[in-house]
Amino acid sequence: METEITSWKPKYSSWTIAWPVLMAVFIFALNETISNVALVNIAGALSISMNESTWIITSYLMASGIAIALVGFMTKLLGRKKLFIACVILFTFSSFCCAISHSMAMIVISRFLQGIGGGALLPLGQAIILETFPPNERQKAMAIFGLVFIFAPVIGPILGGWITENWSWPWIFWIDIPLGIICTFWLHNILEDPPYARKQKNVNVDTMGIIFLSLWLISMQIVLDKGNDADWFGSTWICYLSTFSLICAIIFFVSQFKNKEPLLNLRILKDGTYFWGTFIQVILMAVFLASASLLLSMLQNLMGYTSYLSGLSMGARGCGNLIALFVYFIISQKLGDRRIAAIGLFFLGLGSWYFGMINLDINLNTIAVPNMFYGVGIFFSLTPLVPLSCATISNKELTNASSLQNLLKNTGGAIGTSISTTMISRFAQVHQMMMTGHLNFTNNAYMAKVAVLTEKFAQSTDIQTASNMANGEIYGELVKQAHLWGYVETFRWFEFATFLLIPLLLFIKKPKKAN
Repeated sequence: METEITSWKPKYSSWTIAWPVLMAVFIFALNETISNVALVNIAGALSISMNESTWIITSYLMASGIAIALVGFMTKLLGRKKLFIACVILFTFSSFCCAISHSMAMIVISRFLQGIGGGALLPLGQAIILETFPPNERQKAMAIFGLVFIFAPVIGPILGGWITENWSWPWIFWIDIPLGIICTFWLHNILEDPPYARKQKNVNVDTMGIIFLSLWLISMQIVLDKGNDADWFGSTWICYLSTFSLICAIIFFVSQFKNKEPLLNLRILKDGTYFWGTFIQVILMAVFLASASLLLSMLQNLMGYTSYLSGLSMGARGCGNLIALFVYFIISQKLGDRRIAAIGLFFLGLGSWYFGMINLDINLNTIAVPNMFYGVGIFFSLTPLVPLSCATISNKELTNASSLQNLLKNTGGAIGTSISTTMISRFAQVHQMMMTGHLNFTNNAYMAKVAVLTEKFAQSTDIQTASNMANGEIYGELVKQAHLWGYVETFRWFEFATFLLIPLLLFIKKPKKAN
């Protein structure tokens, strides 16, 4: 059996297998963000509040997190080829259900199923790409994989905004269906299982692991999603649910170490290269996804951008990805993985530094430069880190390693987005309190501004009303500036966190001999 494993080679060429796998990963990654800019339209069509509409995103994230963790177990139960194709079919069917949804319950359930189907595609696809290509070609393969994984969420808001404004929101799900059908038939004809990824008999079902993993991820996502609105630990139910989530997490991790055939083999974290490579990727995804969410929020809420224009602002990140792709092929053999990752982290920090100096006079051209830095940075960072972190892992353990890594990255992205939202709220409150202290009769500039505005409004109303309107307009501008400072300070923390990761690259050791 060992000889069969080491001597196995796929029937078709590496790139022939890679293209349908990349298509499946692209569809999944695209749907992580394509619906974000359409929430207002979906909420209006289904007669639900904006707060309720966030469950459309939350349900998808919860389900994909659970699915990622179940990949190793389900591969043993079904075989990797059947599992991959089944996930594509489920994803396609649930996209159809999303498109025809006429109630909140229906679209949330459909998005949950979509997340279950799509969540497994990323770790499975990553494992297939890593093992299909020989070690000397993995850099190029992962460069393309990284472009697909990074580029799809970037163009998601652009595509979603354009479709929503020019067609209607169901079309953001209709477009998945033909792609899913093509992908299913393509994969059925060329994908095959290596000996270590085939269906196994007498598979041990880690029931405790599945139950407590699901309870942990679902409760944690609810806390992260609703915590800021509920004033976090100032809310009793948030405290109870956080405690419940923590207990479930502890039980899950303890059970995984004790179980001989665990849902996720956590012992793999003892590998230093894998641990530090994964840790850096988790922080990277937290910064990258949170920055995208914050930028869209700022443009729509503070500056009144439409869903399409706010999505279009992310286009520069896609341009940065493409530029980085071509440069990567030139420098990858000359600089080495760790140096390229360091360059990527520097560009990410530079983009955050640039966003840390923004004001309300910015336009799409102004934010194109830092967004391009983000696009270059995330590509240069993640592309070498994925194969480098798994370089010391055997092919037999790649599926487990990929599942655990993507679960942690998915969790990191959710936590990062939630924490950053809270940071903006808290920083805005601090700056609003500081600035309000200057709005008094001893401030000559303030009094002069009130007088000018009062005179302006007095042309159409009485003097008392005009004075109230003048103060109201000034206070409204103060609130906007306070929230702007909330975004500015949050981006500056992103800069600090990103630059802090660069020295950690020294803990990742390049293997003497590739697998």
